[in-house]
Amino acid sequence: MKKEIHPKFYSSAQVTCACGASFTVGSTREKLNIEICSHCHPFFSGNEKLIDSAGRVEKFKTRREKTAALPKKTAKKPRKIKTVKTETAVVV
Repeated sequence: MKKEIHPKFYSSAQVTCACGASFTVGSTREKLNIEICSHCHPFFSGNEKLIDSAGRVEKFKTRREKTAALPKKTAKKPRKIKTVKTETAVVV
């Protein structure tokens, strides 16, 4: 391995979140400022909410119900191709 090409590794890098939580991790940077962490993220904190301001879920459900109510189309049978014999004249 080549020497002096790898960045310096800080085993106790300080991470500070926008919510105020801070913890230490190993990183190539000495200090990290992040916007969201596991303490304030909705998935990890249990405060997960589905935001559906445009009603997209309801629109999808109504479209699905409409298509389920329509009669199902039957598959078409393949058409038989008629072959036509033609005579070719040879002119000498």
